[in-house]
Amino acid sequence: MQTDTAASSRFVPKELPYAYDALAPQLSEETLHYHHDKHYVGYVNKLNELIVDTPYADQPLEDIIMSADGAIYNNAAQAWNHEFYFDQLSPKPQSEPQGALLEAINRSFGSFDRFKTQMNTAAAGLFGSGWAWLAAKPSGELVIVAESNAGNPMRSGLKPLLAIDVWEHAYYVDYRNRRPDAIKALWERIDWKTVGERYDRK
Repeated sequence: MQTDTAASSRFVPKELPYAYDALAPQLSEETLHYHHDKHYVGYVNKLNELIVDTPYADQPLEDIIMSADGAIYNNAAQAWNHEFYFDQLSPKPQSEPQGALLEAINRSFGSFDRFKTQMNTAAAGLFGSGWAWLAAKPSGELVIVAESNAGNPMRSGLKPLLAIDVWEHAYYVDYRNRRPDAIKALWERIDWKTVGERYDRK
Protein backbone atom coordinates (compact mmCIF):
# COMPACT_ATOMS: atom_id res chain seq x y z
CA MET A 1 0.00 0.00 0.00
CA GLN A 2 1.44 3.36 -1.02
CA THR A 3 1.02 6.36 1.23
CA ASP A 4 0.62 9.86 -0.19
CA THR A 5 2.39 11.95 2.44
CA ALA A 6 1.46 15.15 0.62
CA ALA A 7 -2.21 14.48 1.19
CA SER A 8 -2.38 13.94 4.95
CA SER A 9 -1.09 10.37 4.69
CA ARG A 10 -3.91 9.17 2.51
CA PHE A 11 -3.54 5.64 1.19
CA VAL A 12 -3.37 5.19 -2.57
CA PRO A 13 -4.79 2.08 -4.26
CA LYS A 14 -2.16 -0.07 -5.93
CA GLU A 15 -2.57 -0.97 -9.59
CA LEU A 16 -2.69 -4.62 -10.59
CA PRO A 17 0.77 -5.98 -11.50
CA TYR A 18 -0.66 -7.46 -14.74
CA ALA A 19 -3.32 -6.67 -17.32
CA TYR A 20 -6.96 -7.21 -16.40
CA ASP A 21 -7.27 -10.02 -18.96
CA ALA A 22 -3.96 -11.68 -18.08
CA LEU A 23 -5.36 -14.28 -15.66
CA ALA A 24 -8.12 -15.61 -17.92
CA PRO A 25 -9.75 -18.05 -18.07
CA GLN A 26 -9.26 -18.79 -14.37
CA LEU A 27 -10.09 -15.19 -13.46
CA SER A 28 -11.88 -13.18 -16.11
CA GLU A 29 -11.26 -9.57 -17.05
CA GLU A 30 -14.73 -8.73 -15.74
CA THR A 31 -13.96 -10.32 -12.37
CA LEU A 32 -10.71 -8.41 -11.97
CA HIS A 33 -12.30 -5.08 -12.90
CA TYR A 34 -15.08 -5.74 -10.40
CA HIS A 35 -12.83 -7.16 -7.68
CA HIS A 36 -10.03 -4.61 -7.96
CA ASP A 37 -11.72 -1.42 -9.16
CA LYS A 38 -14.92 -1.66 -7.13
CA HIS A 39 -14.20 -3.67 -4.00
CA TYR A 40 -10.51 -3.16 -3.29
CA VAL A 41 -10.47 0.50 -4.32
CA GLY A 42 -13.67 0.97 -2.33
CA TYR A 43 -12.00 -0.33 0.84
CA VAL A 44 -9.05 2.01 0.37
CA ASN A 45 -11.27 5.03 -0.22
CA LYS A 46 -13.46 4.22 2.77
CA LEU A 47 -10.41 3.78 4.98
CA ASN A 48 -9.17 7.21 3.95
CA GLU A 49 -12.52 8.71 4.95
CA LEU A 50 -12.62 6.91 8.30
CA ILE A 51 -9.14 7.81 9.54
CA VAL A 52 -9.46 11.58 9.09
CA ASP A 53 -8.89 13.32 12.45
CA THR A 54 -8.20 10.03 14.24
CA PRO A 55 -5.00 8.63 15.80
CA TYR A 56 -4.78 6.34 12.76
CA ALA A 57 -4.38 9.17 10.25
CA ASP A 58 -0.57 8.98 10.23
CA GLN A 59 -0.08 5.28 10.94
CA PRO A 60 1.18 2.67 8.48
CA LEU A 61 -1.46 0.27 7.23
CA GLU A 62 -0.17 -2.74 9.15
CA ASP A 63 -0.15 -0.75 12.40
CA ILE A 64 -3.79 0.15 11.83
CA ILE A 65 -4.65 -3.51 11.27
CA MET A 66 -2.93 -4.51 14.49
CA SER A 67 -4.61 -1.91 16.71
CA ALA A 68 -7.92 -0.81 15.18
CA ASP A 69 -11.35 -2.36 15.43
CA GLY A 70 -14.75 -1.90 13.87
CA ALA A 71 -15.05 -0.24 10.48
CA ILE A 72 -11.49 1.11 10.46
CA TYR A 73 -10.07 -2.34 11.03
CA ASN A 74 -12.38 -3.93 8.47
CA ASN A 75 -11.45 -1.52 5.70
CA ALA A 76 -7.75 -1.46 6.55
CA ALA A 77 -7.52 -5.24 6.64
CA GLN A 78 -9.51 -5.65 3.45
CA ALA A 79 -7.24 -3.16 1.67
CA TRP A 80 -4.14 -5.04 2.85
CA ASN A 81 -5.64 -8.49 2.17
CA HIS A 82 -6.56 -7.59 -1.39
CA GLU A 83 -3.14 -6.19 -2.26
CA PHE A 84 -1.56 -9.33 -0.84
CA TYR A 85 -3.97 -11.52 -2.81
CA PHE A 86 -3.49 -9.77 -6.15
CA ASP A 87 0.31 -9.75 -5.79
CA GLN A 88 0.51 -13.55 -5.42
CA LEU A 89 -1.19 -14.19 -8.78
CA SER A 90 0.60 -14.26 -12.13
CA PRO A 91 -0.05 -14.90 -15.83
CA LYS A 92 3.09 -17.10 -15.81
CA PRO A 93 3.33 -18.48 -12.29
CA GLN A 94 5.85 -20.84 -10.78
CA SER A 95 3.46 -23.73 -10.37
CA GLU A 96 4.88 -25.40 -7.26
CA PRO A 97 6.87 -24.33 -4.18
CA GLN A 98 10.59 -24.92 -4.06
CA GLY A 99 13.46 -24.69 -1.62
CA ALA A 100 12.87 -23.76 2.00
CA LEU A 101 9.14 -23.23 1.52
CA LEU A 102 8.64 -26.69 0.04
CA GLU A 103 10.60 -28.21 2.90
CA ALA A 104 8.42 -26.35 5.40
CA ILE A 105 5.23 -27.49 3.63
CA ASN A 106 6.41 -31.09 3.70
CA ARG A 107 7.27 -30.86 7.41
CA SER A 108 3.96 -29.23 8.35
CA PHE A 109 1.53 -31.07 6.06
CA GLY A 110 3.30 -34.18 4.78
CA SER A 111 3.36 -33.13 1.12
CA PHE A 112 2.36 -30.34 -1.23
CA ASP A 113 -0.70 -32.30 -2.34
CA ARG A 114 -1.83 -32.82 1.25
CA PHE A 115 -1.37 -29.13 1.91
CA LYS A 116 -3.54 -28.23 -1.11
CA THR A 117 -6.24 -30.65 0.04
CA GLN A 118 -6.31 -29.10 3.52
CA MET A 119 -6.28 -25.58 2.10
CA ASN A 120 -9.13 -26.43 -0.26
CA THR A 121 -11.15 -27.81 2.65
CA ALA A 122 -10.54 -24.71 4.76
CA ALA A 123 -11.43 -22.31 1.96
CA ALA A 124 -14.47 -24.19 0.69
CA GLY A 125 -15.79 -24.85 4.18
CA LEU A 126 -15.54 -21.31 5.54
CA PHE A 127 -19.07 -20.20 6.35
CA GLY A 128 -20.01 -16.93 4.73
CA SER A 129 -17.33 -14.50 3.56
CA GLY A 130 -13.68 -14.48 4.49
CA TRP A 131 -10.18 -15.66 3.74
CA ALA A 132 -8.19 -18.90 3.95
CA TRP A 133 -4.52 -18.31 4.74
CA LEU A 134 -1.26 -20.18 4.71
CA ALA A 135 0.76 -18.56 7.46
CA ALA A 136 4.00 -19.10 9.32
CA LYS A 137 4.56 -19.18 13.06
CA PRO A 138 7.68 -17.41 14.39
CA SER A 139 9.27 -20.89 14.58
CA GLY A 140 8.79 -21.35 10.82
CA GLU A 141 6.05 -23.97 11.23
CA LEU A 142 3.25 -23.48 8.72
CA VAL A 143 -0.44 -23.44 9.55
CA ILE A 144 -3.70 -23.00 7.66
CA VAL A 145 -6.03 -20.40 9.12
CA ALA A 146 -9.62 -19.67 8.09
CA GLU A 147 -10.67 -16.13 8.96
CA SER A 148 -14.16 -14.70 8.55
CA ASN A 149 -14.84 -11.34 6.97
CA ALA A 150 -11.65 -9.19 6.96
CA GLY A 151 -9.71 -11.45 9.32
CA ASN A 152 -5.92 -11.40 9.01
CA PRO A 153 -3.53 -13.82 10.75
CA MET A 154 -1.15 -11.00 11.66
CA ARG A 155 -3.50 -10.29 14.54
CA SER A 156 -2.59 -13.72 15.94
CA GLY A 157 1.16 -13.24 15.62
CA LEU A 158 1.43 -15.16 12.34
CA LYS A 159 3.09 -14.16 9.07
CA PRO A 160 0.74 -14.44 6.05
CA LEU A 161 2.21 -16.27 3.06
CA LEU A 162 -0.78 -17.09 0.82
CA ALA A 163 -4.41 -15.99 0.77
CA ILE A 164 -7.52 -17.39 -0.88
CA ASP A 165 -10.34 -14.86 -1.02
CA VAL A 166 -13.71 -16.55 -0.58
CA TRP A 167 -15.86 -13.46 -0.55
CA GLU A 168 -18.42 -13.94 -3.29
CA HIS A 169 -17.20 -10.91 -5.20
CA ALA A 170 -13.90 -12.78 -5.79
CA TYR A 171 -15.48 -15.52 -7.86
CA TYR A 172 -19.23 -15.15 -8.41
CA VAL A 173 -19.02 -13.58 -11.87
CA ASP A 174 -17.08 -16.57 -13.21
CA TYR A 175 -18.24 -19.44 -11.02
CA ARG A 176 -21.56 -18.36 -9.48
CA ASN A 177 -22.00 -20.44 -6.29
CA ARG A 178 -19.37 -23.04 -7.23
CA ARG A 179 -16.78 -21.98 -4.67
CA PRO A 180 -14.79 -25.26 -4.84
CA ASP A 181 -14.39 -24.82 -8.61
CA ALA A 182 -13.13 -21.27 -8.12
CA ILE A 183 -10.61 -22.43 -5.55
CA LYS A 184 -9.39 -25.23 -7.81
CA ALA A 185 -8.88 -22.81 -10.69
CA LEU A 186 -7.03 -20.30 -8.52
CA TRP A 187 -4.16 -22.74 -7.94
CA GLU A 188 -3.30 -22.39 -11.63
CA ARG A 189 -2.54 -18.68 -11.12
CA ILE A 190 -0.72 -18.73 -7.77
CA ASP A 191 2.94 -17.82 -8.20
CA TRP A 192 4.93 -19.92 -5.75
CA LYS A 193 8.00 -17.81 -6.43
CA THR A 194 6.22 -14.90 -4.74
CA VAL A 195 4.98 -17.07 -1.88
CA GLY A 196 8.46 -18.50 -1.39
CA GLU A 197 9.96 -15.03 -1.23
CA ARG A 198 7.44 -14.12 1.45
CA TYR A 199 8.48 -17.18 3.46
CA ASP A 200 12.18 -16.39 3.03
CA ARG A 201 11.55 -12.92 4.53
CA LYS A 202 10.09 -14.43 7.71
